[in-house]
Amino acid sequence: MSSRRVRSKQVEQTRDRMLRTAERLFAEHGVASVSNRQISEASGQGNNAAVNYHFGTKSDLVRAIVRRHAGPMEEIRRGLLERYAGSGEVRDWVTCVVRSITDHLEALGSPSWYARFAAQLMTEPTLRELAAAEIAEAPMFLAVLDALHRCLPDLPEAVRRERDDMAHTLIVHFCAQRERAGTVGWSATAAALIDAIDGLYRAPTHQ
Repeated sequence: MSSRRVRSKQVEQTRDRMLRTAERLFAEHGVASVSNRQISEASGQGNNAAVNYHFGTKSDLVRAIVRRHAGPMEEIRRGLLERYAGSGEVRDWVTCVVRSITDHLEALGSPSWYARFAAQLMTEPTLRELAAAEIAEAPMFLAVLDALHRCLPDLPEAVRRERDDMAHTLIVHFCAQRERAGTVGWSATAAALIDAIDGLYRAPTHQ
Protein backbone atom coordinates (compact mmCIF):
# COMPACT_ATOMS: atom_id res chain seq x y z
CA MET A 1 0.00 0.00 0.00
CA SER A 2 1.38 3.41 -0.98
CA SER A 3 2.17 6.01 1.67
CA ARG A 4 -0.60 8.19 0.25
CA ARG A 5 -3.19 5.46 0.69
CA VAL A 6 -1.92 4.73 4.21
CA ARG A 7 -2.23 8.40 5.08
CA SER A 8 -5.72 8.58 3.58
CA LYS A 9 -6.84 5.58 5.61
CA GLN A 10 -5.39 7.09 8.79
CA VAL A 11 -7.25 10.34 8.16
CA GLU A 12 -10.49 8.43 7.56
CA GLN A 13 -10.04 6.49 10.82
CA THR A 14 -9.28 9.70 12.72
CA ARG A 15 -12.39 11.42 11.36
CA ASP A 16 -14.56 8.41 12.19
CA ARG A 17 -13.21 8.27 15.75
CA MET A 18 -13.89 11.97 16.25
CA LEU A 19 -17.41 11.66 14.83
CA ARG A 20 -18.23 8.79 17.18
CA THR A 21 -16.74 10.64 20.15
CA ALA A 22 -18.60 13.85 19.32
CA GLU A 23 -21.88 11.96 18.94
CA ARG A 24 -21.47 10.37 22.38
CA LEU A 25 -20.48 13.61 24.12
CA PHE A 26 -23.26 15.59 22.46
CA ALA A 27 -25.77 12.87 23.41
CA GLU A 28 -24.62 12.89 27.04
CA HIS A 29 -24.10 16.61 27.64
CA GLY A 30 -25.78 18.56 24.85
CA VAL A 31 -24.16 20.22 21.87
CA ALA A 32 -23.71 23.64 23.48
CA SER A 33 -21.92 22.17 26.51
CA VAL A 34 -19.20 20.35 24.56
CA SER A 35 -16.31 22.19 22.94
CA ASN A 36 -14.35 21.08 19.88
CA ARG A 37 -11.30 20.97 22.14
CA GLN A 38 -13.00 18.49 24.48
CA ILE A 39 -13.89 16.28 21.51
CA SER A 40 -10.31 16.38 20.25
CA GLU A 41 -8.98 15.37 23.67
CA ALA A 42 -11.59 12.65 24.24
CA SER A 43 -10.85 11.10 20.85
CA GLY A 44 -7.13 10.89 21.66
CA GLN A 45 -5.92 13.72 19.46
CA GLY A 46 -2.81 15.49 20.69
CA ASN A 47 -3.75 18.55 18.66
CA ASN A 48 -6.62 20.32 20.40
CA ALA A 49 -7.63 21.94 17.11
CA ALA A 50 -8.07 18.57 15.35
CA VAL A 51 -11.86 18.88 15.11
CA ASN A 52 -11.60 22.31 13.56
CA TYR A 53 -9.01 21.01 11.09
CA HIS A 54 -11.05 18.00 9.98
CA PHE A 55 -14.60 19.38 10.14
CA GLY A 56 -14.58 23.16 10.57
CA THR A 57 -17.21 24.69 12.85
CA LYS A 58 -19.33 22.85 15.41
CA SER A 59 -22.29 23.14 13.02
CA ASP A 60 -20.22 21.41 10.34
CA LEU A 61 -19.44 18.63 12.81
CA VAL A 62 -23.11 18.20 13.73
CA ARG A 63 -23.97 18.10 10.04
CA ALA A 64 -21.36 15.37 9.46
CA ILE A 65 -22.86 13.24 12.25
CA VAL A 66 -26.36 13.62 10.81
CA ARG A 67 -25.10 12.63 7.35
CA ARG A 68 -23.32 9.59 8.77
CA HIS A 69 -26.69 8.18 9.84
CA ALA A 70 -28.88 9.59 7.07
CA GLY A 71 -27.47 7.28 4.40
CA PRO A 72 -28.22 3.97 6.16
CA MET A 73 -31.73 5.16 7.08
CA GLU A 74 -32.39 6.07 3.44
CA GLU A 75 -31.46 2.51 2.43
CA ILE A 76 -33.89 1.10 4.98
CA ARG A 77 -36.61 3.38 3.59
CA ARG A 78 -35.81 2.16 0.08
CA GLY A 79 -36.56 -1.42 1.10
CA LEU A 80 -39.72 -0.42 2.95
CA LEU A 81 -40.93 1.61 -0.01
CA GLU A 82 -40.57 -1.45 -2.24
CA ARG A 83 -42.45 -3.55 0.30
CA TYR A 84 -45.41 -1.17 0.65
CA ALA A 85 -45.50 0.24 -2.89
CA GLY A 86 -49.05 1.13 -3.90
CA SER A 87 -50.52 0.81 -0.39
CA GLY A 88 -53.29 3.18 0.60
CA GLU A 89 -53.06 2.31 4.30
CA VAL A 90 -51.89 4.99 6.74
CA ARG A 91 -50.39 2.32 9.01
CA ASP A 92 -48.11 0.98 6.27
CA TRP A 93 -46.54 4.40 5.69
CA VAL A 94 -46.31 5.11 9.40
CA THR A 95 -44.41 1.82 9.60
CA CYS A 96 -41.95 3.16 7.02
CA VAL A 97 -41.49 6.37 9.00
CA VAL A 98 -40.88 4.57 12.29
CA ARG A 99 -38.86 1.56 11.20
CA SER A 100 -36.39 3.56 9.13
CA ILE A 101 -35.24 4.90 12.50
CA THR A 102 -35.72 1.92 14.84
CA ASP A 103 -34.19 -0.58 12.40
CA HIS A 104 -31.16 1.69 12.06
CA LEU A 105 -30.83 2.02 15.84
CA GLU A 106 -31.02 -1.76 16.17
CA ALA A 107 -28.26 -2.15 13.56
CA LEU A 108 -26.00 0.18 15.55
CA GLY A 109 -25.90 -2.30 18.42
CA SER A 110 -25.51 -1.41 22.08
CA PRO A 111 -24.52 1.02 23.38
CA SER A 112 -25.68 3.50 20.78
CA TRP A 113 -25.96 7.27 21.06
CA TYR A 114 -27.74 8.49 17.97
CA ALA A 115 -31.28 8.72 19.38
CA ARG A 116 -30.07 10.80 22.32
CA PHE A 117 -27.96 12.93 19.99
CA ALA A 118 -31.03 13.56 17.81
CA ALA A 119 -33.07 14.45 20.89
CA GLN A 120 -30.45 17.00 21.91
CA LEU A 121 -30.67 18.64 18.48
CA MET A 122 -34.41 19.09 18.92
CA THR A 123 -33.90 21.29 21.98
CA GLU A 124 -31.97 23.90 19.99
CA PRO A 125 -33.94 25.53 17.13
CA THR A 126 -30.89 26.31 15.00
CA LEU A 127 -29.58 22.76 15.24
CA ARG A 128 -33.03 21.30 14.64
CA GLU A 129 -33.28 23.32 11.43
CA LEU A 130 -29.78 22.20 10.44
CA ALA A 131 -30.71 18.53 10.87
CA ALA A 132 -34.03 19.01 9.06
CA ALA A 133 -32.25 20.63 6.12
CA GLU A 134 -29.95 17.60 5.81
CA ILE A 135 -32.83 15.15 5.35
CA ALA A 136 -35.34 17.45 3.63
CA GLU A 137 -34.07 16.53 0.17
CA ALA A 138 -33.57 12.81 0.84
CA PRO A 139 -35.59 11.12 -1.94
CA MET A 140 -36.73 8.06 0.03
CA PHE A 141 -37.77 10.20 2.98
CA LEU A 142 -39.79 12.50 0.71
CA ALA A 143 -41.39 9.54 -1.05
CA VAL A 144 -42.54 8.04 2.25
CA LEU A 145 -44.01 11.34 3.44
CA ASP A 146 -45.76 11.86 0.11
CA ALA A 147 -47.32 8.39 0.26
CA LEU A 148 -48.42 8.97 3.86
CA HIS A 149 -49.96 12.35 3.03
CA ARG A 150 -51.86 10.89 0.07
CA CYS A 151 -53.61 8.58 2.54
CA LEU A 152 -54.91 11.63 4.45
CA PRO A 153 -56.72 13.68 1.79
CA ASP A 154 -59.29 15.09 4.22
CA LEU A 155 -56.75 16.30 6.77
CA PRO A 156 -56.15 20.08 6.43
CA GLU A 157 -52.61 20.89 5.41
CA ALA A 158 -51.86 22.92 8.56
CA VAL A 159 -53.07 20.06 10.75
CA ARG A 160 -51.08 17.55 8.71
CA ARG A 161 -47.87 19.57 9.16
CA GLU A 162 -48.57 19.84 12.87
CA ARG A 163 -49.05 16.10 13.18
CA ASP A 164 -45.91 15.43 11.15
CA ASP A 165 -44.06 17.50 13.74
CA MET A 166 -45.77 15.72 16.64
CA ALA A 167 -44.91 12.33 15.17
CA HIS A 168 -41.27 13.27 14.64
CA THR A 169 -40.96 14.62 18.19
CA LEU A 170 -42.53 11.50 19.67
CA ILE A 171 -40.30 9.15 17.68
CA VAL A 172 -37.07 10.95 18.55
CA HIS A 173 -37.73 11.40 22.26
CA PHE A 174 -39.25 7.96 22.81
CA CYS A 175 -36.32 6.31 21.04
CA ALA A 176 -33.91 8.42 23.11
CA GLN A 177 -35.63 7.25 26.27
CA ARG A 178 -35.40 3.61 25.22
CA GLU A 179 -31.78 4.00 24.14
CA ARG A 180 -30.89 5.57 27.49
CA ALA A 181 -32.49 2.65 29.34
CA GLY A 182 -29.89 0.37 27.74
CA THR A 183 -32.05 -2.77 27.54
CA VAL A 184 -33.74 -1.97 24.28
CA GLY A 185 -36.15 -4.10 22.31
CA TRP A 186 -36.35 -2.10 19.11
CA SER A 187 -39.08 -4.28 17.58
CA ALA A 188 -41.33 -3.64 20.57
CA THR A 189 -40.41 0.05 20.49
CA ALA A 190 -41.34 0.24 16.81
CA ALA A 191 -44.67 -1.52 17.41
CA ALA A 192 -45.61 0.87 20.22
CA LEU A 193 -44.70 3.92 18.14
CA ILE A 194 -46.58 2.67 15.07
CA ASP A 195 -49.74 2.13 17.14
CA ALA A 196 -49.48 5.62 18.67
CA ILE A 197 -48.65 7.51 15.47
CA ASP A 198 -51.25 5.67 13.40
CA GLY A 199 -53.80 6.89 15.94
CA LEU A 200 -52.32 10.38 15.91
CA TYR A 201 -52.81 10.79 12.16
CA ARG A 202 -56.30 9.27 12.23
CA ALA A 203 -57.55 11.37 15.14
CA PRO A 204 -60.45 13.71 14.29
CA THR A 205 -59.78 17.40 13.90
CA HIS A 206 -61.93 20.19 15.28
CA GLN A 207 -60.39 23.05 13.31
